[in-house]
Amino acid sequence: MTEFPDRKTSDRAPTLAGQIGDKAVRKLKARRNPTPGVWFGLGMMGLIGWSVVVPTLLGAALGLWLDAQHPGTHSWTLALLVGGLTLGCFNAWHWVAKEEQAMREEQEDDDD
Repeated sequence: MTEFPDRKTSDRAPTLAGQIGDKAVRKLKARRNPTPGVWFGLGMMGLIGWSVVVPTLLGAALGLWLDAQHPGTHSWTLALLVGGLTLGCFNAWHWVAKEEQAMREEQEDDDD
């Protein structure tokens, strides 16, 4: 391959050694920080699902007990079910935001 004196180094195609080096660096980085797989995603969905379901069911159970102990014109079951659902949704939002922040920080560290 003949090099032309007026061409810049950045204009040339990367050398074979450079390409192999880049691939090796990417491979080592992938081994250090494996990409989460399907099971990780399913586990995260389960974690988020349970963080919504548990407060909702606890609220409904407490509401049923209060309705049985103190009958009245309004339903404690419905009120506490909605309250538990709201608390569970905020809990799930917290988990997702925390994981997203951790992924962003990891990606910024990898970019440096």
